[in-house]
Amino acid sequence: MSDEAAQPVPKPAKDPMKGFRGVMAGSLIMEAITVALAIPVVAKLGGGVGTGTGWAVIAVAVVLLLCCGVIKRPWAVPLVLVLQLVLIAMAFLLPAVAILGVIFLAFWLWVLWLRRDVARRMAAGTLPSQQQQAGS
Repeated sequence: MSDEAAQPVPKPAKDPMKGFRGVMAGSLIMEAITVALAIPVVAKLGGGVGTGTGWAVIAVAVVLLLCCGVIKRPWAVPLVLVLQLVLIAMAFLLPAVAILGVIFLAFWLWVLWLRRDVARRMAAGTLPSQQQQAGS
C-alpha cells in the first residue's frame, strides 16, 4: 500500500456544494422572471392570461420561485427538471414557452453535470482548496 492511499482526503476549506445551491437558487429566480415575462406572449398569442395556458405559465413561475427556498432538499432538483418538462410540454399550446423550457433544461443539465464533476473531484481530493499549501 502506498502512503497516499492511507491518508484521508482533506475536506475543502469552503463547501462548494453550498455555492452550487446559491447558483441554483439564483438561476431559479432568473428562470421565474423569464417565464413570467412570457405572460404578455400568452395574452397576445395564447388566448389570454385567463386561459389554461395563462394559468399554467403563472403556476410554473410561482413554483420556480418557491423552489428557491427548498433547493437543498433532495427532491427539489427533480422537481425543477419536471418543471422544465412541463414548459416543454406546452409546445402544443404555445411554442414560445416551450422554447424557454428547452433552453432552461439544457442549462439545468449543464449545472448538474458541473455539480457531479465537483463532487467527484472533491471525493478524489483534487479541488484547489483541498491541496496543501507550499509553505506547510
